[in-house]
Amino acid sequence: DPQQIELAMASKRKLRRFIVIDEVVDKLYGSKVREYFEENNVQHKILALPTTEETKSMDLVLNILHEVQNFSLDRRTEPIIAIGGGVCLDIVGLAASLYRRRTPYIRVPTTLLSYVDASVGAKTGVNFLQCKNKLGGYTPPVASFLDRSFIQSIPRRHISNGLGEILKMALMKHKGLFDLLKSHGKYLLDTKFQSCDSFAHHGDAALQTTRIAIETMLEELAPNLWEDDLDRLVDFGHLISPELEMRVLPSLMHGEAVNVDMAFMTYVAHARGLLGAEEKEQILQCMRGLELPVWHSGCSWALIQRALRERLKHSGGQPRMPLPTGLGVADIFNDTSEETLERAYELWVKD
Repeated sequence: DPQQIELAMASKRKLRRFIVIDEVVDKLYGSKVREYFEENNVQHKILALPTTEETKSMDLVLNILHEVQNFSLDRRTEPIIAIGGGVCLDIVGLAASLYRRRTPYIRVPTTLLSYVDASVGAKTGVNFLQCKNKLGGYTPPVASFLDRSFIQSIPRRHISNGLGEILKMALMKHKGLFDLLKSHGKYLLDTKFQSCDSFAHHGDAALQTTRIAIETMLEELAPNLWEDDLDRLVDFGHLISPELEMRVLPSLMHGEAVNVDMAFMTYVAHARGLLGAEEKEQILQCMRGLELPVWHSGCSWALIQRALRERLKHSGGQPRMPLPTGLGVADIFNDTSEETLERAYELWVKD
């Protein structure tokens, strides 16, 4: 807003910012962040924290809020800045939503997963009683700043982890995105989503892939930001994975758990006659090409049953199961029988 910028520039008060940064990101980029604020004469406080699924709790939120109170933020003009992966963005979003009932905050994602997932939408949250994101709310950031250069410093497995959420959008909504992942998956892993002029035959696969993933995610989320409609294609891969992820921590990352869920649901779609054998194999082959797990021993039949019962509690008594009906097309189903699920599970285990 030009008017706000003008007011800020004209103000005699020194600019102030409170920044929460993941401690690993701080080791890599903390000096550059501090240098930036010092060069721009911004009074700042940087709080470096361990933000992992294991530490994603109300205790960490309260820790942040104590520091925010000591810094004495102006809740209208001094947004809190979160720099880190999805866990960091979720925790800071919840803290900002609680402080003075709502303090603006800015998301700066530093992993591929948070770049295409947590940076988009309004959800904030923490884990509670060993349940994923059991406490949280819907408080969108005032801005998300997307910079793919952060991604070059994360391990290859983390790139693969983010590709799980991108593949979700491809399978649900965009055949072109699926084709991009199938053709350029290894290249994206090798180059860590950096745009490389020397690989012209790949085009700018990194830019195309992330742009389509975010645009398709926004198409789904924007009309239903507060989840008034519980029929959500973006829930694909998220029916069993929350239970699985929390049960086997830290052996599976979020995108990996989502992919195990998607692999099983691909078998469910096949068992229902929605996908042919060739389409099923194409999906599984793409998953393997992205170096994502298509199976985990912790995903037992008992866990699947428990996860689907939990799903019913939070989705108005209906499973609301998103399933692919082809490559890049999908629908939501409420009539998948226990027999079909068990048949799909047995074939999945066998394969």
